Amino acid sequence: MSEITFQVDIAADRTRVHEALNSHDGLTGWWTTAVNREDEILFFDFPEAPEPFRLRRDRADRDEVRWTSVGAFPPHWSGTVIAWRLSDAPAADGTRVLFRHTGWPDEDPNLPPAAYTWGMLMTRLKQYAETGTPQPLFTL
Repeated sequence: MSEITFQVDIAADRTRVHEALNSHDGLTGWWTTAVNREDEILFFDFPEAPEPFRLRRDRADRDEVRWTSVGAFPPHWSGTVIAWRLSDAPAADGTRVLFRHTGWPDEDPNLPPAAYTWGMLMTRLKQYAETGTPQPLFTL
């Protein structure tokens, strides 16, 4: 299986980064303006997507936020796991984020464009956590 991996140091404390990954205001501040939740299932809507992405929140503590894709759409995400591991940044005050989107079939043609999008999203997450200014990549 293949995976997408990024590491970024964010000049914000772990609580602020955790809130960006685990609250409605946080997620709409850097990812998409259309986020809903039913119990532990998060629904993410995107322009031109026929239905929301459905992600089950499996863990959300100060060390890790982890979701599993449980929806039928997009089919190439089905069963994949998205995780952000949070730790203290070694070189300065702040938080190191290790991002992983795992469970992709080897040589999946959707992996390169997804990796590109996650790269842009990690930049947005960093900017939002550091400034508090919302700039979601996707708006509806």
